[in-house]
Amino acid sequence: MTIRRKYEELKKAHAFSSKEILNLLETSEKGLTNSSAEERKLLFGTNTLPIAKPTPAWKMLLLQFHNVLIYILLISAAISALLGHYVDCGVIFAVTIINAVVGYIQEGKAEAALKSILSMTQTQCLVIRDDNQLFIDSSELVPGDIVTVQAGDKIPADLRLYYCKDLRCDESALTGESEPVNKKVEPLLEDIPLADRKNMAYMGTLVTYGLARGIVCSTGLKTEIGTISDLVQKTSLTETPLQKQLKTFAQQLSVGIIIISAICMGVGIIFRGYEFKEMFQAAIGIAVAFIPEGLPAVVTIALAIGVQRMAKSRALVRRLPSVEVLGSVDVICSDKTGTLTTNAMTVRHVALANCEFSVSGEGYKPSGEITRLNREDESESSNKLLERACLISFLCNDANITEDDGEWNLHGDPTEGALLVLAMKYGIRKEDTRTKWARIDELPFETEKRYMATLNKAPDGNNIISVKGAPDKILSFCSHQLSDEGWSALNREYWQEKMNVMANRGMRVMAVAQKEVNIEKVSHPDIESEMALVALIGINDPPRPEAIESIKLCQQAGVTVKMITGDNPVTASAIGRELGLNCNSTKTGAELDLMPENELQDKVESVDIFARTSPANKLQLVKGLQDRGHVVAMTGDGVNDAPALRQADIGIAMGKRGTDAAKEASDIVLTDDKFSTIAKAIVEGRTVYDNIVKSLLFILPTNLAESGVIIIAIMSGRMLPLTPAQVLWVNTVTAVTLALALVFEPPEKNIMNRPPRARGTGLLTIALIVRMIVVGLASALIIFGLFTYYRDRGASIELARTIAVNALVSIEAVYLLSCRSMRETIFQRHFFIGLKPVILSILAVFTLQLIFTYLPLSQKIFGLQSLSLRNWLMILLIASPVLVIVELEKRIFKYRK
Repeated sequence: MTIRRKYEELKKAHAFSSKEILNLLETSEKGLTNSSAEERKLLFGTNTLPIAKPTPAWKMLLLQFHNVLIYILLISAAISALLGHYVDCGVIFAVTIINAVVGYIQEGKAEAALKSILSMTQTQCLVIRDDNQLFIDSSELVPGDIVTVQAGDKIPADLRLYYCKDLRCDESALTGESEPVNKKVEPLLEDIPLADRKNMAYMGTLVTYGLARGIVCSTGLKTEIGTISDLVQKTSLTETPLQKQLKTFAQQLSVGIIIISAICMGVGIIFRGYEFKEMFQAAIGIAVAFIPEGLPAVVTIALAIGVQRMAKSRALVRRLPSVEVLGSVDVICSDKTGTLTTNAMTVRHVALANCEFSVSGEGYKPSGEITRLNREDESESSNKLLERACLISFLCNDANITEDDGEWNLHGDPTEGALLVLAMKYGIRKEDTRTKWARIDELPFETEKRYMATLNKAPDGNNIISVKGAPDKILSFCSHQLSDEGWSALNREYWQEKMNVMANRGMRVMAVAQKEVNIEKVSHPDIESEMALVALIGINDPPRPEAIESIKLCQQAGVTVKMITGDNPVTASAIGRELGLNCNSTKTGAELDLMPENELQDKVESVDIFARTSPANKLQLVKGLQDRGHVVAMTGDGVNDAPALRQADIGIAMGKRGTDAAKEASDIVLTDDKFSTIAKAIVEGRTVYDNIVKSLLFILPTNLAESGVIIIAIMSGRMLPLTPAQVLWVNTVTAVTLALALVFEPPEKNIMNRPPRARGTGLLTIALIVRMIVVGLASALIIFGLFTYYRDRGASIELARTIAVNALVSIEAVYLLSCRSMRETIFQRHFFIGLKPVILSILAVFTLQLIFTYLPLSQKIFGLQSLSLRNWLMILLIASPVLVIVELEKRIFKYRK
């Protein structure tokens, strides 16, 4: 069997003994020879992760213009140039350039994610070759190499461990496991999940404690982190719902413009006897009126405002179109550790011989209450027992807690940190206690022993052994327990019951015990008999209080929250219950792997908690939800989350503790790592989308009014009330004033009391079409009637058109007030909240109209004539009915709903 064939067998290296691995890879504990290592390097390649060839910059830039709406804008710019309006042409063209540049900057996210994954794997490592230890670059490792690792080292390749001395590895970035993993060397079952493969050390993870040696069994893309890298490369960026809707809308609009313009040309030439040139100019006017030149600018500015608002809420947006996606999200797949929980092990429960206490507070900040669960049994002796439990937690502890600018930081093991904070909450002062209870000797924690012990000099001069560790281990050493009566016989059934209760609540249980001795050096035999059990202490990573409220808010808004974590099912279910998630069923990654596709689709919908998940499982779950029509947000912080973050409709990475790979693969980065920030961002996302729809609600009916005036004139055989140049002026000036005002609208009062919009919902809803027809036709008829009224009474064409174009702008200004809400009437008390941008935009547009109307150069270019005060009064009077019509339409439409 060739070495390559043998190498393929090592995908399940954890199921082999270390001796079998050495034999399969034709190596030994003395390491490979240098010549053998060189041969294998040629055979297997370097121990690096290849990065896919990036898209050339020129091609990436050109692709930004490959969009129907951009084509329409370019056609609009060309038409403006043909009409001689080069400034308008420049403005429209500039909009397309800005959109292209924004898209270009946001491209390449996958490449950046892969580069950051690569940076995690580059390190120097201690390898044995030819029975000599030497440092080499990790890229030079090959299968069969023998590597030594110790605390502080990054694992340079996937290793099958064959020697361990209290090795603990932080694998949270790879597996999502919230605590460092204790490693061992014995073979494991073949189908055991990745997070439980305790005889393996994986590339890119960190050694937090101990020493080990391992056999390199996978390098490069064959490693677990390499598999993730490959998934990221194969996962394509998804279009946001708004991008899809704008694309569909642009296609619909372009077809509509062509059809309507062609019909009008045909009717005018065939039935009304117009000249072809005259009808061609009219068709251009209709096209110019219909094309929403300002829409891309409005969308971009609305998104940019959303970015600013979200930044204030501690959510940094990396990809501009992603802002509005949160408005349509109906499922949030959230990591547990640090997002829904504090990412800080915390004592939650203390069980003594005759009473129990709950502990409040979170994280490593020593503030919180230790509260007796049954206050009727309160006694002085019980308080002394609690004090003794806290004292042992302090004495038998090597962790340290420091404060830096208001942040409390742990230095040491998370479990020891939790016990130290418990002691500090009780009021034990570090320096005083260390002086009074001087440490004489200690037995450090060992994986095989599963406990730590210290020998301290008590203030009364006696020597005391304090021990903490796994409860089953400590219970086996105890013959007594401390109770109100002092030393008494150990009630094993009582303590076993308390241990089971805490374990079922997802807590890690620690036991603390003591005994008085007459020795100066402590050894293991001194620990393993005649100890007195003091307490069982339940520790977990508690839910963030604000996360519980935020999940309620999300559920109220029709957003389902699903927990996808690398932690074990019991812990995940316990935390899920506290968070208010559906805990009727919890599925593991191993169970998902065995499910047929149809069953998996059902579980994706019905199950809210998934534990022990692999990167492939996370990706599988996100895709499954998307296939069911959901808009999915995915949160994560580890390298293992990168593929799912990239696949999701919106990827959300943790800014404080997130890996670079997760951040680069995401659309949004939370600077405070809090789930509550996601809920705030959903409000902003919905507001952005609402404001874009409101802008569309304003632009489309007014565009229809502009084109409708021309169409009515053609159908009736009358002179055009508006020239194409005048229409282009109105479109340009209202887009940068009136339409833009709507993107500053504050959130509507019921924004989180309604379900998210469905994935397939288009921009052209029935309500919008009804509004467009009602306002567009009413406005067109009013303007055409006003134009005809003045022409029939002998007014010049210049005067009649000046009145018509100013009437059009006035109607749009009045209509703007109604666009602030789709269904709510303007006669509401809260209508005046956030009104300032609308008022300023109306003042701005009328200022521009006065310049447009009275400036001699403008009169010459656009064919205008000065207006009298009486003309202006008529214009303002004729514009008012539109407001009444729209408010009546709102009531009718609301009634129909």
